[in-house]
Amino acid sequence: MGGNQRIYKQKISSTQTLKKVFRAMELIAASRIGRARRYADQSGPYEKALSQAVAAVALHGELHHPLTSERTDTNRVAVLTVTSDRGMAGAYSANILRETERLVEKLVAQGADPVLFASGRRAGSYFRFRDRELEKTWEGESDAPSVELIHDIADTVLDYFLDPDPARGVSKLYLVFTRFKNLVVQVPEVRQMLPLTVVDAPESEGESEPQERDLYPLYEFEPDEGAVLDALLPLYVESRIRNALLQAAASELASRQRAMHTATENADEIITDYTRMANAARQGEITQEITEIVSGADALSNG
Repeated sequence: MGGNQRIYKQKISSTQTLKKVFRAMELIAASRIGRARRYADQSGPYEKALSQAVAAVALHGELHHPLTSERTDTNRVAVLTVTSDRGMAGAYSANILRETERLVEKLVAQGADPVLFASGRRAGSYFRFRDRELEKTWEGESDAPSVELIHDIADTVLDYFLDPDPARGVSKLYLVFTRFKNLVVQVPEVRQMLPLTVVDAPESEGESEPQERDLYPLYEFEPDEGAVLDALLPLYVESRIRNALLQAAASELASRQRAMHTATENADEIITDYTRMANAARQGEITQEITEIVSGADALSNG
């Protein structure tokens, strides 16, 4: 009985230590998620302004550019997977990796050759463990992507898409990330980034189209539309990648906060169960000692 009681006390002590770790990680994630949400929200107006600028060029001219034209000289397709650097975030990374595997299977069935890029240590270790070749990885800033990281990712994927060599270039770019909706709901999303589709460009919508077109002012482009697109479209690609990475960072922190909160509650339940078991063992030990004393006293009185 005494041995069982010591084991239960050791388990209670170790569980209490883990509970402190879980609680600390929950508080850290909760303190950082506000900033991550603010950055994700603030990136929206910038992306919208760039979309409107590109739409204005499309309205007054032909939108012909290498970034908007689909390549047919190669079947290589780039897939950028955005996961976390650390664990303790529930199924956040697992859901993204599952969506990535589905996308890769779909691309292979279509005859494409997937080229993998990874942001986050979880994705890098996942593919390396399975002997899957990675073109490039970015690690260390999954929950707070810096401007330099965003620039590097955007420049890398643009370089691959614009590379004229079919053996190195890619015909498409897919981004697999987690879209942040609120603190409870984060949705894995697969988005085709290249070739670009300007979603905010004016399209025919029946009778309302002339009225919408009348609202757009007239522009003069210097030196020409092509030069404007050369400046705008790379910024547009980078803004979309920035928005996706910031959405993923907010989703990671929200998932970690929720997972650590659940782990803290589970630790409380385990401590309660082990405390009950320890009390039962202690009660059994006391009962056994009383029984031995009474039995000894009876034996002495009978003797």
